[in-house]
Amino acid sequence: METNHLVRIGKAARAAGVSIQTLRYYERLRLLRPVGRESNGYRYYDAGSVRVIRFVKRAQELGFSLREVQELLRFREAPRVHCVEVRERAERKIAEIVATERQHAAMRRALQKLVASCRTERSRRECPLLAALVKDEVVPGT
Repeated sequence: METNHLVRIGKAARAAGVSIQTLRYYERLRLLRPVGRESNGYRYYDAGSVRVIRFVKRAQELGFSLREVQELLRFREAPRVHCVEVRERAERKIAEIVATERQHAAMRRALQKLVASCRTERSRRECPLLAALVKDEVVPGT
């Protein structure tokens, strides 16, 4: 896509690798604005718009929420980028990811115990896994 070349929403979405609905959603969240609009309502975008959309998608792939992406975009558009502040946001995201990984590991261990109890207690009429889900303490041993 050329730098000054304007395209309609469908072509911009394809160039950025998103759906038209995603692009419209980004507009509603004010992550993106069309460069122009005709009297018939057609939106037009340029190469800069496509770069913003790709920026949003990459940030999401790294775990940033759309609210966090809005903040990153403000940093990106600021006349002077404060790298320290951006790094702090990234470090907080890393800490969140680590905490989530720990939670997932605990859930995996608990499920593994429940599955093992299903294998070892075949003579029982009640499924131990379903019984554990009914109890007040859903996850044994965590």
